[in-house]
Amino acid sequence: MHTQNTVVHIDVWHKDFWLMVMSTFLLSASVYIQIPALSEWLPSVGLSHVETGAALGALGIGMFLFGPLCSFFVQRFRRNMVCVWAVAGMMATELGQMYADRFEGSPEFALLVIALRFVQGACFGLAQMVLCSTLIIDTTESFQRTEANHIASWFARFSLPLGPLAGYYSYELTGFDGSVIASLACAFLAIVFISMVKFPFKAPGEDTRLFRLDRFFLPQGTLLFANLAVVTTVAGLLLSMPPQPLFFAMLFAGLCLAVISGRFVFRNAELKSEVITGLIIMAASVLAMLTRTQAIVSYMSPLLLGCGIGIIGARFLLFFIKLSRHCQRGTSQSTFILGWESGIAIGLFVGHAAFEGSVHGLLSLALCMLAFAFVLYNFITHKWFMANKNR
Repeated sequence: MHTQNTVVHIDVWHKDFWLMVMSTFLLSASVYIQIPALSEWLPSVGLSHVETGAALGALGIGMFLFGPLCSFFVQRFRRNMVCVWAVAGMMATELGQMYADRFEGSPEFALLVIALRFVQGACFGLAQMVLCSTLIIDTTESFQRTEANHIASWFARFSLPLGPLAGYYSYELTGFDGSVIASLACAFLAIVFISMVKFPFKAPGEDTRLFRLDRFFLPQGTLLFANLAVVTTVAGLLLSMPPQPLFFAMLFAGLCLAVISGRFVFRNAELKSEVITGLIIMAASVLAMLTRTQAIVSYMSPLLLGCGIGIIGARFLLFFIKLSRHCQRGTSQSTFILGWESGIAIGLFVGHAAFEGSVHGLLSLALCMLAFAFVLYNFITHKWFMANKNR
């Protein structure tokens, strides 16, 4: 059988690595905190459903802005400071959102919020690319880098439910300004943790072109990118529903279950089985929400959703690594991040813009997209991956 496992060794968990993975978690949480807060606040101050969706989805588009410049920035400047300044840019846009309500009611208000989210996405994308494709790799030995990438991606994944959970409660208790302060606190802590790690100075390389795909996008991973984006679009659609703390809590429990499943259930399993199982579990979750009204569904559906998307995310990350050639590991990480975040952004936009108040239509679309992702992966993507992997 074609199997593949990632063994995690205890010696990878040194101080610098802890600081890096916690920075990854905090950086993602800083963005995800705003999902429920903006979903509630923007309609309350007069924005239409389409404008609300555009504001939430603009972050995903912005993530691509600095991608072609990422390699130049890392080569030309100190890589840790590039990440720090990118996070600082995120904080500036978050502060801008706090004071944007001064323009409430004006024709420019919606455009201002969307522009701030776009710039925030650009800074977030650059910070994530540098952190995951360069800094985390620099803090680990060469033979431990796959497991380091695997662990770091799980920390970012855990922020998907925990960030919105924090955003929900901060918004309910202190309003939109409180959620912004929580987001700022996470970003600031990420800067502190990154600054605590000492990275040796590296002289600029010979090839310092301004625009490059290095550390940005892996061309040979385009099909995987598209397949991943379809799956995470479903997650974005479900996150666009009215926020419920129970949903986020059970989503987190599902991610924890996915970690356990990867260690025990899928140990030495056939390579295709994880993604196929994850898609079936996610489809069962959506189908239960679509056809059942029992109280148990409120617990089981987000649990299954978290388990499914966790299994798929972990496997797709390793697929990207296996597709990369020599010195393209960092590029594979960035491509995975872009596929993950852009799908969530698309789902948030479509969910708010087209299905506000129509849960049945939203869930029906989510189920259709999972069916499409299943067909695409089972009959095209997996065969293509097996024929083109390099590791």
